[in-house]
Amino acid sequence: MHSWIGAGPEDRKRILTELGCTSVDELFASLPPEICTDRLEMEDGCDESTVVAKLSAMASENLQMGSRPCFLGGGVYRHVQPSVIKSVLSRAEFFTSYTPYQPEISQGTLQAIFEFQTLLCELTGLGIANASLYDGATAVVEAILFSHRVLRGKRNRVVLTGTLHPMYRRVIDTYAGPLGLELVDLALSSDGDVDSEALNAAVNNETCCVVVQSPNAVGVIENLSATAEVAHAQGALAVHVVTEAVSLGLLKAGGHTGCDVVCGEAQSFGLPAGFGGPHLGFFACTEKHVRQMPGRLVGETVDEEGRRAFCLTLSTREQHIRRAKATSNICTNQGLMALAATVWLETIGGSGLRELAISCWRRSEEAKRRLTELGGAWRLAFPDRPTFNEFLVVGPGSGAELVERLAEEGVLAGLPTTDWGELIPDGVLIATTECNSAADIDRLFNALGRVS
Repeated sequence: MHSWIGAGPEDRKRILTELGCTSVDELFASLPPEICTDRLEMEDGCDESTVVAKLSAMASENLQMGSRPCFLGGGVYRHVQPSVIKSVLSRAEFFTSYTPYQPEISQGTLQAIFEFQTLLCELTGLGIANASLYDGATAVVEAILFSHRVLRGKRNRVVLTGTLHPMYRRVIDTYAGPLGLELVDLALSSDGDVDSEALNAAVNNETCCVVVQSPNAVGVIENLSATAEVAHAQGALAVHVVTEAVSLGLLKAGGHTGCDVVCGEAQSFGLPAGFGGPHLGFFACTEKHVRQMPGRLVGETVDEEGRRAFCLTLSTREQHIRRAKATSNICTNQGLMALAATVWLETIGGSGLRELAISCWRRSEEAKRRLTELGGAWRLAFPDRPTFNEFLVVGPGSGAELVERLAEEGVLAGLPTTDWGELIPDGVLIATTECNSAADIDRLFNALGRVS
């Protein structure tokens, strides 16, 4: 493979013309001025070692999650990263592979995807899982479109619980308008979960699906069975959304509680917390609706000599079938990320995943207990409902202000919910995983005490 050669002046001019821009500055005009610079502080004509040293020094000024106690969550979580994952992913046959169109030369990739699907079926309690999607937000969108197709497009009402992750909600907005879908948002109950009265009032015979996240956006564990019953009573589908996949090691997934779809984000399975990705969406559904499932499905078969083999069994992307018959054009096998999740799950194992989930839950319960003892201006937003891994805290100020003040104390305390809309109280969402030591929790509560 040849080294990459950058675009020259004529190439840049042609690209800008195609984009309708007159300059590079116009192309990046949407970036805030405070993060832009004309040039780096570096002398002209530096040798390579000098450039590397200077850039490394600049990079070291960035704040890393592991450099101080970190309780960030809200859809992206820190978990153990066995070294075997990086070892397997760096192998050229996986790292450079794309869609396995030719099964005779893609058996390794196909088997890895097949195992990913199998593991997701076991975790979700449903019969079919696809070869993955981009991320949790787009997986939820696909679940809504799937429900709309299953009911033959005759129902356009989508009921969304108010505890759905607000970023997922924004992505749903992007898709819903052009398709004519009516989105109905439910208020939270006083306990931070689905308001049962509002749910019963909102779901009717025009509803195609009810979407509920559990653990929800504020960490509260929802009653999935009750939500599924309400949906099914009106002939609608029930969709269970998961943002913290490690919870599946301890809590029953929607497939075990009557939900028709379980989907969401599998970043917790072996993918590090990065600047927005790469992530890994997953999607599982009941077998009877398999032909409406987005994306690809890898199946197991035998070759002409009777040996075990794998191939693409179902491909409903427009690349494979007539566009009018396609279920979605967003499909990707996200092969490398799905492989990472597969290696992580098979390294951790079933009992290991459960132990990991219990460890996260225990740390969370310890932090909640200490917050209650701390008292003062700090309190749990929803003290009466069980949570997993994270919980919402209200303190002396807005969430955005509190996070900044705690950062000055040397602690990345969590995510502010200041801009999460009127449905969710303004506070700090604190997440605990096995990566948070007892010393980290001590520093968090020492900082909370000082900020009080």
